[in-house]
Amino acid sequence: MLRKLLTQTSSRRLLFSGVPPLFSKSTISPFSSLSSSPEPPSSESPAVEHPGTTISIDRSSLYTPPDHSHESTPDSELVKHLKSIIKFRGGPISVAEYMEEVLTNPKAGFYMNRDVFGAQGDFITSPEVSQMFGEMIGVWTVCLWEQMGRPERVNLVELGPGRGTLMADLLRGTSKFKNFTESLHIHLVECSPALQNLQHQNLKCTDESSSEKKAVSSLAGTPVHWHATLQEVPSGVPTLIIAHEFYDALPVHQFQKSTRGWCEKMVDVGEDSKFRFVLSPQPTPAALYLMKRCTWATPEEREKMEHVEISPKSMDLTQEMAKRIGSDGGGALIIDYGMNAIISDSLQAIRKHKFVNILDDPGSADLSAYVDFPSIKHSAEEASENVSVHGPMTQSQFLGSLGINFRVDALLQNCNDEQAESLRAGYWQLVGDGEAPFWEGPNEQTPIGMGTRYLAMSIVNKNQGIPAPFQ
Repeated sequence: MLRKLLTQTSSRRLLFSGVPPLFSKSTISPFSSLSSSPEPPSSESPAVEHPGTTISIDRSSLYTPPDHSHESTPDSELVKHLKSIIKFRGGPISVAEYMEEVLTNPKAGFYMNRDVFGAQGDFITSPEVSQMFGEMIGVWTVCLWEQMGRPERVNLVELGPGRGTLMADLLRGTSKFKNFTESLHIHLVECSPALQNLQHQNLKCTDESSSEKKAVSSLAGTPVHWHATLQEVPSGVPTLIIAHEFYDALPVHQFQKSTRGWCEKMVDVGEDSKFRFVLSPQPTPAALYLMKRCTWATPEEREKMEHVEISPKSMDLTQEMAKRIGSDGGGALIIDYGMNAIISDSLQAIRKHKFVNILDDPGSADLSAYVDFPSIKHSAEEASENVSVHGPMTQSQFLGSLGINFRVDALLQNCNDEQAESLRAGYWQLVGDGEAPFWEGPNEQTPIGMGTRYLAMSIVNKNQGIPAPFQ
């Protein structure tokens, strides 16, 4: 089956995420005001008389210089909105709330109104590197569908589909397996209207019903539906869920150990009217609740921790997925950059492929954090006794075990030199460590590649056995 998938399919987002130091704005002390100042003279100063001439001297401009040339630019609508929230609350907001507003504010959020992917955007993801990535995800879905007993109807859900590139390559790669593609009902969970339009174009959709947010993809004749959340996706049928670089954009709370206990890092407005990080004076309700839920960390890990990052939305999403899979059958594939350990302090901002200050010009840069894979495993197992969790394994192991090397060999048989070079470069970007171009990080001499930094994990219904390639 794997060989057939890898050789018969048609030919046709990369964020190297070394974690930079957490940027934070230092507090700028206001200038001390002068204790006294001279009174400016009248513009009509007394004339100085000399024999035969009268000279009038106007000194007023010495005390009223022209406007300063370094005035701050007007606040954006998102900055005004964030400051109004802080003012209304009478105090700072959590890092999680700041992150959510910056990324998904309906009017000015980073993802909401433009295409942020690719060389002309802010970052590149794996599907944009090579068609082979989407094709390998297609191999995974077909294999799991086989293990499920080839159900006649399956909901194929992608969370945060970006441009729709991954799904388009998946459909092209599996188009020869008619029984599989005919069983699919595609559901794209996307909150951005701009990205929904791109997905519609790249999936070559027709016959759209705007009232029901659905269309038909001409790539495989499959119906396509759009939703704002996973809860909107119909249940009751087996479901395959793909979450590629989705968890890293979910809001995180940050906590720091102090003499007062675990206090929360917050975002406030300083005396200079700029955003700054502050620490809560005592543990917040979120700190008291979430630190108790951090049960997947060993006592030794908890004792050593000085900082910790927790994403309750990631845990809630995972539990929703696990309950659905446990009751309806199917599975989920999660691929993201992260660690098989508790995360301490990883939040970062990227604009035009460079790391920037997290609090600088909110809404103009992507915010993301490392994914805590142990918390995903714990949340899934806590939600349903009918699911099993497998992994994580590195992206290099995942793609290699699915046969990406056979796929690249097959594609190289029918391409010119320029295409061959592009294929090899894409292959090494996906599976290599140190073989590909890297984003500017805190130390350009120690680049981190995708092959080992990105991890893959699967959640499946226990009745379906162990999914490929986690056996």
